[in-house]
Amino acid sequence: MTGTPTGSLAVTRLTLTRFRGYEAARLETDRRPVLLIGPNGAGKTNLLEAVSFLAPGRGLRGARLSEVDRLGSPPGTGWAVAATLETPMGPLDIGTGREGSSRDGGAERDRRVVRIDGHPAKGQTALAEHVAVVWLTPQMDRLFLEGSSGRRRFLDRLVFGFDSAHAGRLNRYEHALRERARLLRDGRFDEGWLSGLEDQMATTGIAVAAARRDVVQRLRAACARSVGPFPAADLAVLGTVEGWLDLGPALAAEDALRQSLRESRRQDSDSGGAAVGPHKSDLSVHHAAKSMPAGLCSTGEQKALLISMVLANARLLAAERGAAPLLLLDEVAAHLDGHRREALFEEILALGAQAWMTGTDEGVFTPFGQDARRFHIEDATVTPIP
Repeated sequence: MTGTPTGSLAVTRLTLTRFRGYEAARLETDRRPVLLIGPNGAGKTNLLEAVSFLAPGRGLRGARLSEVDRLGSPPGTGWAVAATLETPMGPLDIGTGREGSSRDGGAERDRRVVRIDGHPAKGQTALAEHVAVVWLTPQMDRLFLEGSSGRRRFLDRLVFGFDSAHAGRLNRYEHALRERARLLRDGRFDEGWLSGLEDQMATTGIAVAAARRDVVQRLRAACARSVGPFPAADLAVLGTVEGWLDLGPALAAEDALRQSLRESRRQDSDSGGAAVGPHKSDLSVHHAAKSMPAGLCSTGEQKALLISMVLANARLLAAERGAAPLLLLDEVAAHLDGHRREALFEEILALGAQAWMTGTDEGVFTPFGQDARRFHIEDATVTPIP
C-alpha cells in the first residue's frame, strides 16, 4: 500500500436536477468514501452515473443525453448535475447537463453544457483537466469476453486521467473518421477533401495511439507492483498502428497511416469506416502469475484483475497528479470474499481515494467503520445514515 497523498480529489456536494429518477437531490459529503446502501432499483447507480458526468464522455452507462432526462419532465427542461469538489489545486465548482431548451430546426438538440467555477467551458473535454473518474459496474464483468470496443473505452477513461488533451484528440479523430466514411459511402472521392480528413486522422490517430501506449506501459509497471490478494495484470495495446510505433518514430507512423487510408478508400467505401487506425486497437490483459489471457480466467479472477488494474491506476495517478481518481464501484464489494473485500477497503483508505460504492447490505461495509460516509437510498430519496 501507498501512503495517503498530500492532495485529494473528492466531491463534497452533489446536486441533481431532473436526473433519471430524481426530480431533485442533494448529498453533502467529505473526503471519505461514500457508501450508498439500499434495495435494488432504489436509485443508487443513478447517483454514481451523476458523478461520472463530472468527467468527459457519456457517463458510466454510455447513455445519450436525452435518455438521462427524468421521466415525466416537461419538454425542453433537460437535466443538470452540479458538484463542489476538493482538488489538489483548491475547491472547484462544476455544473453540467443537457441544455434541453436549445433547438435546431424545430428539433430539440442533444447538447451537453459545462460550467467550471461559474464560467462556460468550451466543451466537456475541459473537465479532464480537473477530474479523473474510473468506474467498475456489473456490466463490465464481460469486458474480457466481448468485443474490443469496450476495452478501448475502458482504456481511454484511464488515459483521460493522465492526459487531459486525449479526449479532444479522440473526438477529432472520430469526427474525421465519420466524415470520411460518409464521403466514401456517398461515392464522393474528392481528393482534396479526403486527403484533408485522412491527414487529420493520421496526426490525431497516432497521437491517440501513442497516449494509450504510454499510459499502458506505465500502468503495466504499476500493476507489477500490485499488493494484497488481487492478481497482477500484464497489459499491452495491440494493433497495426501500435506496431508502427514500435518500429519507428511517430512521424513515420503518421505517414504509414496516411498511406494506408489513401490505399484503402475503395475497400472502405464498401465496408464502411476504415480498415486501419486506433479505432481497431485492443487492450490485451493477461493474468501475470499464470501467463493466462484474462478471457480464459475464472469469473472471480476476471473481476479481481479489473480491480487490480483500477487500484494500480489510482496509485499511479496519486503519485503523478497528487490525488487518486474518484472511484465508482457499483455492487463490487458484495461479490468479493471477505479477504479481498477488506483488502479493497484498506487500499482505498491508504490511497486517500474517495470511492463511491453501492450495496444492498450495510453489513458488507462494516470494516470501514467511521472512515466512510453512509447514505440510505430508497425510492430516489437520499437519507444520511448517522
